[in-house]
Amino acid sequence: MADLLKVEDLKKFFYVSGGLFGGGKKTVYAVNGVSFTVHRGETVGLVGESGCGKSTLGRTILRLIEPTSGRIYFEGRDILNLKGKEMRRLRREMQMIFQDPYASLNPRMTVEEIVGEAFTIHGIAKGRERRERVRELLDIVGLPRDAINRYPHEFSGGQRQRIGIARAIALRPSFIVADEPLSALDVSVQAQIIRLLEEIQKEFNITYLFITHDLRVVRHITDRVIVMYLGKIMEMAPTESLFTGFTHPYTEALLSAVPVPVPGSKRKRIILKGEIPSPMAPPSGCVFHTRCIYVQERCRKEEPALLPRGGGTLSACHFPLR
Repeated sequence: MADLLKVEDLKKFFYVSGGLFGGGKKTVYAVNGVSFTVHRGETVGLVGESGCGKSTLGRTILRLIEPTSGRIYFEGRDILNLKGKEMRRLRREMQMIFQDPYASLNPRMTVEEIVGEAFTIHGIAKGRERRERVRELLDIVGLPRDAINRYPHEFSGGQRQRIGIARAIALRPSFIVADEPLSALDVSVQAQIIRLLEEIQKEFNITYLFITHDLRVVRHITDRVIVMYLGKIMEMAPTESLFTGFTHPYTEALLSAVPVPVPGSKRKRIILKGEIPSPMAPPSGCVFHTRCIYVQERCRKEEPALLPRGGGTLSACHFPLR
């Protein structure tokens, strides 16, 4: 499969003040040396605990946030070198579905204005033609055509997310970052949105980077999975390989928390001790060593490389489980 997106040693650091009592500026290592590829037409899941850098990575790839360093190649082009009109043209190919369907929609704009804004910005359609294109998008995402004149507060959470999806696919992008698009929705609505995203992917050949913390969803809809912890990739693998043959202790801990669907079945639960270290002061060596149940002295001193483990799996561990 051809690579649509290639990320090389991507870093995004934030610089914050020392606070009320001074102490100088401090660095937040939000994304710290991430490299991976996404193939055309596939869905790649990006998982990890809150604060691990998932959303920052997604926004940095789309250049909604400018990276500190690294390279981002989209269809072979280094997008960090694009400016002005070139970057605007690229925006048509790369879009985002945001996590919060309440905060991501302008409450003062109608559905026509929200979804049709992209047509106006890119000079594609206006007036009656824009209105008809918005109606067609509403048909695709399962909303009534008369919703075009209504405002976001008149819709349920699931309906608002459908509006967000319509906005994301308006320009027929080839790549979408879906940033936890299900987390603010009821379980029954989540299933509907998953089906909608799958149907849209088949119809328009869209490639997804699907950010979530729900591993049950990941197993259902993704082709490959990237596991992040404290700004770094711990493991990458084809989805089924990850669930049946994980190699990293952090992946093992995450999967142990997933409920078993078979009544009466039990799974050994691994409780990670302590909190995630501050991204302003990541541990030396392996960043996971402070919570790893298999930690050894080498882990505290030497950072592990992300190495192949067979079957398409890569993991960053000195003592892989398999």
